[in-house]
Amino acid sequence: MGLAQAQQALTYQTPPKEIADLVNASPTPSVSFSRSGEFMMVLERSGNPSIEDLAQPELRLAGIRINPATNGPSRSGSFENVVIKNTRSGEERRINGLPENPRLGSFSLSNDEKFIALTNTTNTGIALWVVDLSTMEAKQLTQESVNGVGGVDMSWTPDNKIVYRAINPRRGNLPQAPLAPSGPTVQETSGNAAPSRTYQDLLTNAHDEDVFEYFMNSQLMILDLNGNATPVANPGLISNMNLSPDGKYIRINYVKKPFSYLVPVSAFPYDVEIWDIQGKKITTIAEIPLAEVRPTGFDAVSTGKRAISWRADKPATLVWVEAQDGGDGRVKMEDREIVYMQDAPFNSTPVVLAKIGYRFGGISWSDDNFALLSERWSATRQQRVSLINPSKPGQKGTVIIERSSDDIYNDPGSPVFTTNDFGRSVLLRKGDDVFMTSEGGSPQGSMPYLSAYNVKTKTERILWRSQAPFYERVTKVLNADATEFITLKESTDIQPNYWLVNTRRRIAPRQITQFAHPFESIKGINKQLVKYKRKDGLDLSAIVYTPEGYDPATDGPLPVVMWAYPREYKSAAVAAQVRGSQYTFTRLSWGSPIYWVTQGYAIMDQTEMPIVGEGDDEPNDFFLEQLVANAEAAIDYIASTGIGDRNRIGVGGHSYGAFMTANLLSHSDLFAAGIARSGAYNRTLTPFGFQYEQRTIWEAPEVYSNMSPFMHANKVKTPILLIHGEADNNSGTFPIQSERYYNALKGHGATTRLVFLPHESHGYAAKESILHTLWEQHEWLEKYVKNRQ
Repeated sequence: MGLAQAQQALTYQTPPKEIADLVNASPTPSVSFSRSGEFMMVLERSGNPSIEDLAQPELRLAGIRINPATNGPSRSGSFENVVIKNTRSGEERRINGLPENPRLGSFSLSNDEKFIALTNTTNTGIALWVVDLSTMEAKQLTQESVNGVGGVDMSWTPDNKIVYRAINPRRGNLPQAPLAPSGPTVQETSGNAAPSRTYQDLLTNAHDEDVFEYFMNSQLMILDLNGNATPVANPGLISNMNLSPDGKYIRINYVKKPFSYLVPVSAFPYDVEIWDIQGKKITTIAEIPLAEVRPTGFDAVSTGKRAISWRADKPATLVWVEAQDGGDGRVKMEDREIVYMQDAPFNSTPVVLAKIGYRFGGISWSDDNFALLSERWSATRQQRVSLINPSKPGQKGTVIIERSSDDIYNDPGSPVFTTNDFGRSVLLRKGDDVFMTSEGGSPQGSMPYLSAYNVKTKTERILWRSQAPFYERVTKVLNADATEFITLKESTDIQPNYWLVNTRRRIAPRQITQFAHPFESIKGINKQLVKYKRKDGLDLSAIVYTPEGYDPATDGPLPVVMWAYPREYKSAAVAAQVRGSQYTFTRLSWGSPIYWVTQGYAIMDQTEMPIVGEGDDEPNDFFLEQLVANAEAAIDYIASTGIGDRNRIGVGGHSYGAFMTANLLSHSDLFAAGIARSGAYNRTLTPFGFQYEQRTIWEAPEVYSNMSPFMHANKVKTPILLIHGEADNNSGTFPIQSERYYNALKGHGATTRLVFLPHESHGYAAKESILHTLWEQHEWLEKYVKNRQ
């Protein structure tokens, strides 16, 4: 046993140059299409922020992280430039007059697509800007008055004004913390069961409540293009607002007390009010109570009205759903939910649009005779889509799709949308044919396609499909019969770029963006989709990367980094399906294991780790044995090919993948080392469910105990590296999970190292943190895998 070491003071370190250069590569721009598809916005990003950026003051209140200096989110990406590019001609136009050192975001096109509204964030606030697309000139419309807490909220009116959520100019001064508390903090329950997930960043005392109110306090404003702003509706703690399609009404959600110390702001009580655009209150549609008390299970929902929204194809018609089973998925009912409609001026009796047997999943609108209603049921992974006739409310719809949501081989995909006269998204269809895009899952991997799905025959006609050796998918359809569209095309070593395709004219596709390859140094690495079997016959797959020019016959076996994330399934046949594509571009994110292909390792990425429980069996009842069987099959495969050295294989994962890693090291001796980032290791700290586990710890105590690596820390004989962000905001993965697990491992003499990253959340953002994380992983792999004694 080695000597136990106390904490170490360590400056940020940098991995080998080959890895660091890949991290520092210039990011590829993002693209956003206009609704008509006539042009695209090419949004240019800067690289990762510095640790100084992340170290700015931050408030963590009611599940929201706030930058008090800007009255906006403390952690949000931004863009430093935007270029307007014509999709057919490829002509580019640059915008003049943007601010210096811009941090741009929240881009929103006017309904006539003549203007772009956007925000610019400085160190002191958020301002609204507008771009005139006829002159390509940008100008600032407001002072730094935008309230970005919980996200920027703005909408265009039909006459090109902007409704946005501003800081309430009369909110007063920031509440100061008292020198001494006025009394204890007390929570009380009246005996009703109130199971709750383990949320981060919750309110903890009366001062937190006051500060939360201060930063949420908002006033809606109507702004013209000359910068004249007029308040509309009452100020308050506005969490969300949305204009009706005709622009005459505004739906506003006002958060109200009592606040909760158990759940985030999304579960706080709120009123849903309708105001007209002139600032007159029309009605209160709903008074939603605090959602602390609700049934358990992922199919549990709150009672009363929820999912209140506007019909996209009507001027001002509200739609919402109400559970009929008390929100409890364990109650057996045929008509579990009812969908209602109500037209302006919202004083008539709501109309029953539809009754459904699963949970409401949304409606895709077309016109008054055609809409697609989606339902889902998480416990069985079932998904159902029905054709309904909104002009005949209450009439039973026709089920056109019913499938497992996990079944990618039989997934017809998602509808394609177009824009109607209200500027809203509605179905693109031709009679009974709805145009759809699908990932195109197959035994050969994903081959995306565009189809016409006939709702009468329930069959699809494939109009276009990606062809090997490329991975190509439709991103924007440009005409009514879906014969002209834009695709995003890539291959293993070809950077994704946008192409204009026309199937009617039968002319060659034309490339319309020229984004450069950001990772030239790994352009020649080998990538293959591999398939193999688990000992019970279940088909598995992974993506294997090896160094450029590598040949196992002459070069011999390599050390291996295996990276994975377990998933639960209710069907063995579905679990065996091949996921992913061998033709996708090899893009490296901050958390990728592919960096180590530059260091002489083979990489098994996206290594399938299915956990199957069919019928009445729950997948997690078999978690450990199936997890180990998955790992054994992967190791047997990579060793049998001559690529991998069976004695030099490291395993790793992030979040639930970290949980997987710790369990594999507890219950097998298959690996040389493990890397576990931002995981949860003690399931008693997530007692009301986790991942896809819907049972509570009191209903399945053995499952919680058996699946908790903390309970089996005494069995770990393999070196394990633990990394965690100190400011992890993900439900269940509190930093204390790694802290206590490390303590348990150390207490039993395991070889382990715990690294806490200052200011980092569940995903790591600062360049220094990312480079240091890669250095930690590299040192661990070199010592315990590549050079294993």
